[in-house]
This record gives sequence, structure tokens and C-alpha cells, in this order.
Amino acid sequence: MISLRGKQKRYLRAAAHDMRPLFSVGKQGLTENWLNQLEDAINKRELFKVNILANSDVDTTELKDFIESNSNIQVVQTIGHKLVLFGESQEKENRHYSVTVQKI
Repeated sequence: MISLRGKQKRYLRAAAHDMRPLFSVGKQGLTENWLNQLEDAINKRELFKVNILANSDVDTTELKDFIESNSNIQVVQTIGHKLVLFGESQEKENRHYSVTVQKI
């Protein structure tokens, strides 16, 4: 897991600016299956957004703590009900952002 510094987080926030949320948290809340889907997506994309729906019982701090304590995924930014997530892919051919982040 890469420990992110300020400039690295700034690069990732800028890269995620135009992205639409890939996952949502709704009534079912936080489950192990949902977290496994996040980890699969991290291995393919490394960077994406998650949206918390209005009918969800989870708030941003709960979601952030759940993700960071149960996986190697880091929360780069939280804005309102959206979180930007980053993690290094286990597959070398899918490492785009992590290679650039390590150079910064």
C-alpha cells in the first residue's frame, strides 16, 4: 500500500474530477460482498468514485473508516456524499495511476 503525500493526493483528485461514481451505497449498507467488488474494481481501474445514496443509513465517515480498515483501499477525498478511492492494482498491466503517483 502506497502512503500518499499531499502532492500525490492532489494529482489523484485532479484525475478523478471528471469521473462519475462507479459504485453506490444504498439501503443494504456495507457488506463484505460490496467490499470485494470494490477491491476487484481497484485491480482494474485503481481510481474511482463511490456515491452514498440518500436512502442509505451510512454517512461518509462510517464509509471511509469501513473501507480503510477492511482493505488496502485509501480514501483520497470526500465531497458531500461522494468519495474518491485509490489503491494499487495487483496486476502490473493495470497500474497507470500508481506508477505516476510513485514518481511524484
